[in-house]
Amino acid sequence: MKRVAYVSTDPGVPVFGSKGASVHVQAVVRELLRRGTEVHLVTARLGGDLPRGLGGVVVHELPRITGTPGREREESARRSARAAADVLARVHSDTPLDLVMERYSLWSDAAMTWARACDVPGVLEVNSPLVDEQAQHRVLADRVGAEAIARRAFDAADSVVAVSEPVARWVLDRTDNRNVTVVPNGVDTRYIRPGLEGRPQAASHLDQRGEPRAASHLDQRGEPRAASHLDQRGEPRAASHLDQQTPFVIGFVGTLKPWHGVEVLVEAFARLARTDDGTRLRLVGDGPQRAAIEAQAERLAVADRVDLVGAVAPERMPEELARMDLAVAPYPQLPDFYFSPLKLYEYLAAGLPVVASDIGPVGEVLDGGHLGVLVTPGDETELAAALAGLRSDAALRAELGDLGRRAAVSRHDWSLVVSRILTTVPVRPPSLADDLLGRSA
Repeated sequence: MKRVAYVSTDPGVPVFGSKGASVHVQAVVRELLRRGTEVHLVTARLGGDLPRGLGGVVVHELPRITGTPGREREESARRSARAAADVLARVHSDTPLDLVMERYSLWSDAAMTWARACDVPGVLEVNSPLVDEQAQHRVLADRVGAEAIARRAFDAADSVVAVSEPVARWVLDRTDNRNVTVVPNGVDTRYIRPGLEGRPQAASHLDQRGEPRAASHLDQRGEPRAASHLDQRGEPRAASHLDQQTPFVIGFVGTLKPWHGVEVLVEAFARLARTDDGTRLRLVGDGPQRAAIEAQAERLAVADRVDLVGAVAPERMPEELARMDLAVAPYPQLPDFYFSPLKLYEYLAAGLPVVASDIGPVGEVLDGGHLGVLVTPGDETELAAALAGLRSDAALRAELGDLGRRAAVSRHDWSLVVSRILTTVPVRPPSLADDLLGRSA
C-alpha cells in the first residue's frame, strides 16, 4: 500500500502525546512509515512535538473542539469529525488513497462512510466500548446519537479490528458486519529493549528439545506454587540475606486511575517493605488518584520509598523501564475487563519479570503464568507474596525476563500487529480504471 490516511477525531487522544492511546496511534503510523508508505494523519488534537520515527508523516488538523461537556461539546465534536471527510476527499483527489484507517471515536462515522462511498478500503480500530465508557465515567448527553454513529461506522468499515474479545463482542452487538477481528496491542521491540546493567544472566531456560523449561514457580500441574515465603502471620518473610546496597525497584507504568489497581500495589509494597528495607516502588504515570496514592503511602509509612514520577514522554519509557527490577500490572477485580494492556507488552519487551492480576486477556499474554506470576485481582496479600518471591529469586527473575523478551519479539512487535491488521482488509479485484492506469492493490 502506497498511500494511507490514518484518522483520529477523538479530542481525548492527543496523537503526539504520551497516553496509551497516543502511543498506539504513533506505533501504527510509525510502522506504516517504516514500510515506505505515504501516511496522512488526520487528527483533532496533536498534543505535542513530533515523536521519534514520524518524520515524513503529513498532518491534517481538524477544527478544534470546544464547549462545555454535554450537548454543546458533543455537537462541536460532530462538526469536527465531519470535516475529516473533506480532508480525505482533498487528499484522494491528488493521488488515490489505498486505505483509510480510523481509530474509532465517539462522534465520528465520516471516515468509514466516506471510504465506503469512494470505494477505498477502510479499517476501523476499536480500542474500547466508548459509548459505555463515556456514559459511566464522563458526560454523555446524546447516547442515542452516539450509538447511531457507532453502528454506521461499524457497518461501513470493510474490516473492524478490536483489541480484545470483550470489545469485539461489543462491536458485534451493534452491527451486521461480521468482519470483526481481535488484534491485541503490541510493542516496539527495537526501541524498548532489556536494560542489562546489574541484571543477573538467565540460566539456560531451554531443554534438550529447545523448548522452554517449566518455570520453577509452577507445580507439576502447571499451577502457581504456594507462597512459602510468607510467615505465620501471612507477611513476607524477612529478606536479611538480600543485597541491601542497591535498591530493588518494583515498577508500575500507567495512568493513576481506579481500574489500574495502584492502591493495591501500594498496600502490597508496604507489606513487603516491613521486612525488606532494600526495596523501592516506582510509579510512572499520572492521573486523578495521585493525591490519594500519596496520602496512602504516608499513612502506610512508605512515602519516602515510593517515587511518583508522573507522566513521561514515550521517548523516555525505555529509560524508565531500565530502572526497574520487576514490573507489576495490579488490576483490581473488574466486571468487564476489555483492555489490551500496553504496559504488559512493554514490560516483556524490556526483559522484566512481571507480576500481574489474572484477569481478562492478561493470563493469555503471560501464557497462563509461564511468562510471569499471576495473582488474584485485588488481593494485596497474594501480590505481596509474589513480589517477595521474585525479590528473593534472582535466577527466576532472569529466566522470566528472558522468556518474556523472546515472546515480545516473536509475537507482539508492532510490525506483526500492523501486518495482522492489514490482512483483515478484503482484497478487492482491480477495476477497469485500475487496469487502464496501471494501478494494483
